[in-house]
Amino acid sequence: MGIHFDSGAGLFTLETAHTSYHMQVDERGHLLHLYYGRRIGQGCLSTLYPPADHGFSPDYYPNRRDRGVSPDVLPQEYTGCNVGDFRLGCLVARDEHGAAGADFLYVSHTIRPGKYALNDLPAAHDEEEEAETLIVCLKDAVTGLELELLYGVFARQDVITRAARLRNGGSAPLRLEKAASLCLDLPFGQWDLIHFHGRHAMERQMQRAPLTNAIHTVSSTRGASSHHHNPFVILCDRSATEDAGLCYGVMLVYSGSHRTDIEVDQNGSTRLVSGLHDQGFCWYLQPGESFETPEALLCCAPDGLGALSRRYHRFIRHNICRGVWRFARRPVLINNWEATYFHFDTETICRIAEKAASLGVEMLVLDDGWFGKRDDDNSGLGDWYVNENKLPGGLNPLIERINALGMKFGIWIEPEMVSEDSDLYRAHPDWAFTLPGRAPAMGRDQLVLDMGRPEVVDHLTDVLSDLLRRHHIEYVKWDMNRNMSDVYSRALPPERQGEAAHRYMLGVYRLLNRLTIAFPHVLFEGCAGGGGRFDAGMLAYFPQIWCSDNTDAIERLIIQHGTSFGYPVSAVGAHVSACPNHQTGRNTPLWTRAVVAMSGTFGYELDLGRLTDEECRQVKEQIAAFKRYYDVIQNGQYYRLSDPAREPRYVAWQTVTDSEALLNLVLTRPEGNARPLHLCLRGLEEDALYCVDTMRLYGITVTPEVHSVQAGISEGAVYSGSTLMYAGCTLPRLSGDYPSVQLHLTRVANH
Repeated sequence: MGIHFDSGAGLFTLETAHTSYHMQVDERGHLLHLYYGRRIGQGCLSTLYPPADHGFSPDYYPNRRDRGVSPDVLPQEYTGCNVGDFRLGCLVARDEHGAAGADFLYVSHTIRPGKYALNDLPAAHDEEEEAETLIVCLKDAVTGLELELLYGVFARQDVITRAARLRNGGSAPLRLEKAASLCLDLPFGQWDLIHFHGRHAMERQMQRAPLTNAIHTVSSTRGASSHHHNPFVILCDRSATEDAGLCYGVMLVYSGSHRTDIEVDQNGSTRLVSGLHDQGFCWYLQPGESFETPEALLCCAPDGLGALSRRYHRFIRHNICRGVWRFARRPVLINNWEATYFHFDTETICRIAEKAASLGVEMLVLDDGWFGKRDDDNSGLGDWYVNENKLPGGLNPLIERINALGMKFGIWIEPEMVSEDSDLYRAHPDWAFTLPGRAPAMGRDQLVLDMGRPEVVDHLTDVLSDLLRRHHIEYVKWDMNRNMSDVYSRALPPERQGEAAHRYMLGVYRLLNRLTIAFPHVLFEGCAGGGGRFDAGMLAYFPQIWCSDNTDAIERLIIQHGTSFGYPVSAVGAHVSACPNHQTGRNTPLWTRAVVAMSGTFGYELDLGRLTDEECRQVKEQIAAFKRYYDVIQNGQYYRLSDPAREPRYVAWQTVTDSEALLNLVLTRPEGNARPLHLCLRGLEEDALYCVDTMRLYGITVTPEVHSVQAGISEGAVYSGSTLMYAGCTLPRLSGDYPSVQLHLTRVANH
């Protein structure tokens, strides 16, 4: 495994545990992509692409007479610009004359142990010292533009990271109008595209469709990875399932505007190009200056969608997330937002905390409204000092009372935004994005701070560091509640305005890096109106992200199902909320709400003081169950056991470790004369024996037609792993409004 170079053939081979990636420097010096898929070992594959004259596909100038050697047909590792490849391109580079052009030829390469680093962007790290780095250097002879293609090979994990570094090695300025992170050419095969669309409160809805001879685009121009199109796509065999079929994943480690295009061309070849969105983008490169693209995580799973997901889950936890909290047990928390919204004082919060502590909750999080002039969402953002009208004496007396209950204290902030009605905006109106001479569009009656300005990042570093130093705060919920418009930086000259949006993200990352290093004990949770910035870039600083503002458990089933294709359970912020639900008005049993929230970081977001004695007893049991199952939930292998698009009756999922398994199912559509609920488990050892030590049935309604719960798999029974996986199990008959099942199995012996 690792990186190999055959100098005689000009062949690079990148090998992981189950995959091979081949590319070759051809006789002209272009770097061609040859193969990515199931592991095949070394060997030259250039014969897969014999020269052929394709109509209206121009040839390189030296081949103008013999034809058949066209950039429009050959599989490229990273495309040039305006040189006869009419498919999707990676780059638009203009010289001082305004001419767009670049033709990159091989110069050299470097292979070294360890993982390359990016200067200002989040990227995968290699604490386990398993990675190797390949850097291939290419150059355009006319402009002097130098291209370094960066590859990080994590062989055991079947992940290859990719990024590009562009340097102006010429004597005149250049303008980059597009700079993608990677190109992936798949010359053969027919593929389905899986992507994750949505909207606020309905994020990451999985959609799968066959690719056609067209260009398919998954993108965001919102200045955030967005609620609408996640920066993660999958290409898979038309017949691929959870357990079989070739699958490719491309995930950007970036939180701003992004774009992934997939084209099926005239020859049936598929090309994917992914990276920064080029709308409004223009990066000015003086001689000697460099630009780095965001990193992409490339993964190939020859054995199905489930394996692809589990590889991403492990990689994100081990090689994207950082700090003590990526593996540490997260506290069960209560957030006051849906209990009080902006209307609270010290006594209100303490009453919530007292009730929560009596039920076993471990942390209270004080949400929006504790600072500045903040009684609604029209003022106060930017003024990160305590509103003592609500909290007399400030935060410390409140925190002391919370800590005296044996609970930790956390707080909500939204540092990247500013209200017009704030001291910060009155002092520095030029720190906000607004267009000269125009009234800005307003989202939530707030503006976006120009995080590309060093003085803005320095100010926020000082203010937030002071907040965390002066108060015993152990958790921070970092929110962002509007997307970018009116993007114009008063700190940049006209020729650099196209850099403002990307510089914003670099500033955010710079601030997060400073704070997470300075306060390693603080658990930071990301949020952007819920799941509007749920991406690998944020996970490099936040080990968990609030999955969605939609806390309806039944809708969360679909949101969390889509999220699971790329992101681990440990990253999913999930709470039990009140019923009727504040977003949908739906009533769902309290235990079912807990079963759904347990497939995340787990907490509560409701007024616990309004619960009945029976409901309080259930909360205690839920917290105890979550703590008991914590290891298998957070550290286990994740398996999707149902497809909501094909089986709308229920959603089922499972987590597995070497010693235990946890099956969860929620019935979403009960039926008269119901068909049996039959499932085949996954991930167990065939020859091992498993005891059903706990089977909980929640929210079941007994009707005259259903006099009792009909038996299926039973508590105390012992089954072999092969029986549970291949013969499967039939669950008891469920009825009523959204009942659920939680089945815990312990491995007891081998045959």
